[in-house]
Amino acid sequence: MPGGRLTQPERQQIALGLADGLAYAEIARRLDRPTSTVTREVMRNGGPTGYRADLAHRATEHRAQRRRQAAPRDTKAPAQAHGRDADAVREFEETLTTVFMQSGTPKMMARVLACLITTDSGSLTAAELVERLQVSPASISKAVAFLDSQGLLRRERDERRRERYVVDDDVWYRSMMAAAEGTARVVVTARQGVGILVPGTPAAARLENIARFLDFVSENTVRAAEQARAVLHSKPAAPAQDGADAGR
Repeated sequence: MPGGRLTQPERQQIALGLADGLAYAEIARRLDRPTSTVTREVMRNGGPTGYRADLAHRATEHRAQRRRQAAPRDTKAPAQAHGRDADAVREFEETLTTVFMQSGTPKMMARVLACLITTDSGSLTAAELVERLQVSPASISKAVAFLDSQGLLRRERDERRRERYVVDDDVWYRSMMAAAEGTARVVVTARQGVGILVPGTPAAARLENIARFLDFVSENTVRAAEQARAVLHSKPAAPAQDGADAGR
């Protein structure tokens, strides 16, 4: 399987594959590349409907040039705890960001969320996020406001009175609850529409069915989240040690 950056001919093949309606996995198979490489390439360069091979190639060269210009300021990669491979961690953050973007999270918000999730503390200040992501403070502020509104992070003050943004054990539970509340509002509004559009008419029947479906989904989402909440607080099992407990 080839490595390194995508070439311009490969980007042209991606564009042709998208135009033909091929799935990312099929395009990747034809290029002999990982699916995540193709997915990330498309999502960072206009998405499946806006991807252009020539523009994507120029954008990649521009990003590489900016990184080279910034390199003299800090040529050493950030140290990683627990013996982690810094390049592998960076690659995973990009993949996780792409997955969040595919689920509908805007790019900057997805980058901030992935950055927080992949830190052991799950907590960073605005300044730390600016340094890690190499973006403006305004971009971080906007992303944090969005994630906060979705229940995907919380704010707290540390001992130095700095505001920290936290992804804690309960963040996914709170996010699911926020999503269920939003769905419940759609249910209420849909049922109001039934009366306005006159019960029994096609439009009213459509709204009633939407309300019934979403009501069922919302109730089951809340129930499942409550039942599974303890999983978010469970501790990972200690890694097995070779030879440990042998002969016992």
